[in-house]
Amino acid sequence: MKKNRQALIAKMIRENSISTQEELLALLLAAGVTVTQATVSRDIKEMHVVKRPDAAGNYRYCLPAAAHEQSSSKYMSILLGSVVYTDVAMNTVVLKCHVGTAQAACAAVDYIGLEDVAGTLAGDDTVFILCYTLEAAAATKEKLDRLFGF
Repeated sequence: MKKNRQALIAKMIRENSISTQEELLALLLAAGVTVTQATVSRDIKEMHVVKRPDAAGNYRYCLPAAAHEQSSSKYMSILLGSVVYTDVAMNTVVLKCHVGTAQAACAAVDYIGLEDVAGTLAGDDTVFILCYTLEAAAATKEKLDRLFGF
């Protein structure tokens, strides 16, 4: 019973934006599960459910794996909000960023793990992405341009 309930809780968290135990309890009761708020609280703790801000800044419950996905989303948001344009110079992709955002954009590039990248370097408004080959730099720039909508 507990295992089934926790599986249902996980499904509900994945499919709904739930920000309180009361909301989760109401969904469980509506699904025909007889449960108390104290049991929901214990389940949340046992399942390592965490609250994270969503894209709108509202906190909602996330499963541990979803917390990683939200980090990815956060990094993508940083990239999309930072980069003004891209360029390529030999085997280096250059990201021109808004002033003061290059360090965060560079960390986001590192986090998303682009292929054929030897390393990154950031200044105040510029990120250098060193690729292994000229072809890899061109492919990386093209991939980033599609991501940024350039």
